[in-house]
Amino acid sequence: MSSAFDCWFGAFRAPILGLSAGRPAPVNPFLTRTVLPTRDFAATTFIVQDSKTLLLWHRKTRAWLPPGGHIEPGELPEEAAVREVYEETGLDVALAGSTRHWGPVRVLVQPVAILLEDISPDHQHIDLIYFARVTGGRLQIDPAESEAARWYGAEDLLGSEIATDIRILGQRAIREIAAWSSASQA
Repeated sequence: MSSAFDCWFGAFRAPILGLSAGRPAPVNPFLTRTVLPTRDFAATTFIVQDSKTLLLWHRKTRAWLPPGGHIEPGELPEEAAVREVYEETGLDVALAGSTRHWGPVRVLVQPVAILLEDISPDHQHIDLIYFARVTGGRLQIDPAESEAARWYGAEDLLGSEIATDIRILGQRAIREIAAWSSASQA
């Protein structure tokens, strides 16, 4: 007579030891799982100026995307967001949100979204999304990264060439930066 433990353990032991006794071995999802993808953290910024957001025609992905890239070791996400904007566009920006301190603890600028993006079948980005307004600099794209730059209004983002997540976040950035700019001028 089998105990409850033997029945439970047998479900896991059988596939390991090849003990199927002429019947299909139970599937253990913990043992049959495929290799997990590698993952990198990235920071992406939707820049807004004059009620439009800047998108770049990305050379590698062949898509309209906001500036962004990997967060370097030792770099804070908000630092990466500002750095990537400058490297890819030549623009200086102020991120929406603020840092503050809770006693000795620094609270970082919170991203507006965190996306899990499939870059290839075995690689993903955990992408921290920020909104920002232009504070200086001159638009000059990095030709190694992008082929073109274009400012998109909320209506322009409805075009079929714009991915759904870019459309949603771009329109939201335009609304929220307008509200933030109005509040900071009051």
